[in-house]
Amino acid sequence: MPVIDATLRDRVIAALWESPSAAGLSVWALLDCARDHRIYPALRTSQLDHLCLFSGRLHPEVEAAAPHIVELSPGYRFTPKLIEMAWGQSWGVFVRIKDGTNLRAHLRRFLRVRDESGRILMFRYYDPRVLRVYLPTCTTEELRTVFGPVSSYVVEAEDAASVIEFTFDGYQLHQHRIPLTRAADAADGEDRGADRSMA
Repeated sequence: MPVIDATLRDRVIAALWESPSAAGLSVWALLDCARDHRIYPALRTSQLDHLCLFSGRLHPEVEAAAPHIVELSPGYRFTPKLIEMAWGQSWGVFVRIKDGTNLRAHLRRFLRVRDESGRILMFRYYDPRVLRVYLPTCTTEELRTVFGPVSSYVVEAEDAASVIEFTFDGYQLHQHRIPLTRAADAADGEDRGADRSMA
């Protein structure tokens, strides 16, 4: 069953592909298959090439719960289906990039982090609830590493009523909100259509 209606779905698609910042870029979904048991089967039946971020020979249950990337297009049948099911459910994030050839290798760099005691932990940055909080805390050098070849990370807002686009100009993180509903439009007020620099 779809979670959102067709109007909201189409507004998400427009935000991903029709904004000026999307020109000349491909859009990829970075999906957390552990988040919902429907994600991996949907990828398997999408007829699209999808790549697991984990490497090596994986047990089927591990692969079915691993993060995957898949390139999307507004013309693919899978795209509206995915957005209808996923939007507002924290299934993952979207990545805009000029050349996705090395995207998997880039995103794999952030799967593991060390905590203060030196233990290696999985970093589920592909959860929009994590990425929304994490990016504004990064130093300039950290942002250079996280963005690398990525032009922008795009996530659902906390209430799923807006799209949040994070970009990095080499010095500062910028956050741009695109309202999807009239209520979100009113709430965003002066932020509508404008970038907010994250100092």
